[in-house]
Amino acid sequence: MDIQDCPIENYLFSDTEQIFHHLYDGMNVNQANASQHRIWVTGLIHKEAYFLLPELQEVFDNLPLVKPIYNNHSVFLENIYSDIADDICTDIDLKDNLLKACDRIRYCADLDCSDVNRLRDSWKDKFQKLRDQSEKEKMIFALLTIRKAKEYWRSKITPGHEWTRSGSDYRDQLLLKIAKFYSEQGDNPNPKYHLSVFFKILYQKFLEGK
Repeated sequence: MDIQDCPIENYLFSDTEQIFHHLYDGMNVNQANASQHRIWVTGLIHKEAYFLLPELQEVFDNLPLVKPIYNNHSVFLENIYSDIADDICTDIDLKDNLLKACDRIRYCADLDCSDVNRLRDSWKDKFQKLRDQSEKEKMIFALLTIRKAKEYWRSKITPGHEWTRSGSDYRDQLLLKIAKFYSEQGDNPNPKYHLSVFFKILYQKFLEGK
């Protein structure tokens, strides 16, 4: 799911934006609606954003491989969120589709969406002041819903110097650990874990022969 919407022919919903708003309730999957869909769109802007959720900090911390590095330090996801927010004003797609993007995160009513600079400043100001973890998560999901995370995953998270193979090989190993996290969410995954919820629905439809 990117900022731009895509028209769809011969379907209940005319474009991906309509699917998005029917499929998600705030930062959570609307599971009652999701089971009705034949086309799903990701809630976060790129698949790479699903590799950077706050709960995955434990995966980065406990990786049995070479530890991942971000800006010459061990990976601390809140530093990455801050950098993603800093770069909001450089995102041309976000600037050109600001109203649509902000409509996706309307559950964060305190953000100033009048322009990208004010969106950046209001997000950072609120995030720095928050102490409640659930409210912080809401802000993180809002950020990852509208701001691309691909470049941070692909080029800025790197293995330590002792890693002797390619960076892509390292990320593949890290992805396996992240996939394990999602696979262990159980029979009733939290609706904020979109991938786990969708795989559960797919499995149920398979069992039902649909």
